[in-house]
Amino acid sequence: MSPNYMRSFSEGCLRPPTVTGQFHTLFFGSVRIFFLGVLGFAVYGNEALHFSCDPDKREVNLFCYNQFRPITPQVFWALQLVIVLVPGAFFHLYAACKSIKQEDILRKSFYSNFYISSVFLRIILEVVAFWLQIQLFGFKVSAIYMCDMGALEKKSNITRCMVPEHFEKTIFLIAMYTFTVITVVLCVAEIFEISCRRLGFLKTR
Repeated sequence: MSPNYMRSFSEGCLRPPTVTGQFHTLFFGSVRIFFLGVLGFAVYGNEALHFSCDPDKREVNLFCYNQFRPITPQVFWALQLVIVLVPGAFFHLYAACKSIKQEDILRKSFYSNFYISSVFLRIILEVVAFWLQIQLFGFKVSAIYMCDMGALEKKSNITRCMVPEHFEKTIFLIAMYTFTVITVVLCVAEIFEISCRRLGFLKTR
């Protein structure tokens, strides 16, 4: 791909054709990614090391931690951010390859419909990620986790495990839910803005 295509692609990703889209990019890129990258590591970075069960043995702690965390929150949220970015990246890659100017996206029906479709897909992916997060992590992290060690000891045995910094993790969970909701609201607002521009209620740049 030529440098001009790469420049158009990067400009499209950083400066979407709508004001709401630009705000979404700012929120997504600065607040959400910074929050996950910096604070997420601080909260979850050493969770596996401090997760302890009774009896406090390495194999017991490892087995119960894997049961407690089938996937670590940092990995889940990182995958969520990457997957949610794919529809918009695909559209802007298409626009760069076709040499479509940003101002033409809202003026031509096919381009605007294509762009709206990418925003709709972004909403769907966010909602699916929201539901998966509920299934995996719930809304609250308890201080005690009851681990079923039947598969490890070949008999029914429930042991108590201490979850480190459970209150901080609960706050972080709520924050990530909130960020997802804000992102969905911004996507809906962007579709509303495009509709208003196409109906003539707002001037297209």
